[in-house]
Amino acid sequence: MKVLTFLGCNHHRLLVKCKTITTWLGVMVGLIVQACNQHLEGRTVSVDPTLFLEDALVGDIAEESCTLSGGTKTTCYRITVKSTPVDHQAGPWCPKTIRDGDKAGGIWPDGGKINNVDGAFIKNLATFYSDDEWKLYRDDGSVRVTDSKEACAAAARPDVDEDYQNFCVQCLPSYLEKGMVKTHVIPIKPVQQTKPEQIARTAVGLALNGVNFDPPAPTNAILSAHTLAPFDNCGGHINLNHGYHYHAHTGCPTEVAQEDDHSPMIGYALDGFPLHARLEEQSAEESSLDECRGHSDGTRGYHYHVADPGSNSFINCFQGEYGCSFEGDGEGQTCDAASTDNRRGPGGPPPLEGERKPRKPGGPPPRGGEGKPRRPDDEAVKESHFAQPHLQPCTDTSHQHAKHNHKHIGQNHEHAEGNHMHTEG
Repeated sequence: MKVLTFLGCNHHRLLVKCKTITTWLGVMVGLIVQACNQHLEGRTVSVDPTLFLEDALVGDIAEESCTLSGGTKTTCYRITVKSTPVDHQAGPWCPKTIRDGDKAGGIWPDGGKINNVDGAFIKNLATFYSDDEWKLYRDDGSVRVTDSKEACAAAARPDVDEDYQNFCVQCLPSYLEKGMVKTHVIPIKPVQQTKPEQIARTAVGLALNGVNFDPPAPTNAILSAHTLAPFDNCGGHINLNHGYHYHAHTGCPTEVAQEDDHSPMIGYALDGFPLHARLEEQSAEESSLDECRGHSDGTRGYHYHVADPGSNSFINCFQGEYGCSFEGDGEGQTCDAASTDNRRGPGGPPPLEGERKPRKPGGPPPRGGEGKPRRPDDEAVKESHFAQPHLQPCTDTSHQHAKHNHKHIGQNHEHAEGNHMHTEG
């Protein structure tokens, strides 16, 4: 009996030890697998220059030495692109009358939502903004729209011309200088930072069709002058100094489909990390996004997912050191993004949405109610995005781009009664 008891006790101890060892091994294997996955997911994928549409490029993409925003000296791609999209048409922006439907105008972000700029929206601006000074239309129902380059320039100034307040502001591509281009210098291999960095003053990134992804439009400054500067249905408009650019992603630019149903790639951020559409193929947003709207996986490494178009933004910050953007071909300009000239600071970059200089003591009272500045008075707003073009609705122009497996996704927009909400399909 004692022998059996002894054997039973030892057997029990042996089982406990075996279970402990098994558990320990399981934990170790799990940690090893987790470490491997983290190493795999944390890998950095180099920029693929062949993804950019050839029709959008001005000359060949070149390699050159550069200095990134964090001071890292590395090798970058210099990419010079045209000032208008090559894979879709731009516009329209402003409806002609208050009776026009939603296809006659563009979109406008407010309160995190996209609103259709149709005739009814223009007519109801005074109610929408609770300000009786809004009236962008004449007594006959025609909308006040800038109709010349001079009018656009006057309405897009930091100190909006008195004659163009209460106007719907748009610029035409024909107003741009012939041959207007822009140059981006981005690291071939992204350089991850220990902490995120704020968005560059010049650009957020570059779409595969060559169009600039810009920082948020200064909508508060625009509205303070009782002007409206809509985006087209593709989220873009024209600035006379910078050409056509996007403030929101609505599905128009060329996309690269992913084999695993991950949301398509639409471009690169200025730090070289890929930009992807917001939604997955199953229309579910990634749940693991960090504060910059990025995450990692084993296929793409670290990459961003752009924000909802109603947010008037793409990403919230850079996880990598970013490069440079130059007006024109950038000839003779070496990228040194660590220089104060390329970073946000007093008098340099345009303000982000909501940033404004305080009103001087004794100055004119706010217009349209306390707390509303009379008009944009920040000189930096000169680089803002008041003006837009006017062509055809956003459509695929059937450009053929072999080798790249590009996928152009259409949209189904819902026009809701009351607030004319324009939602992503």
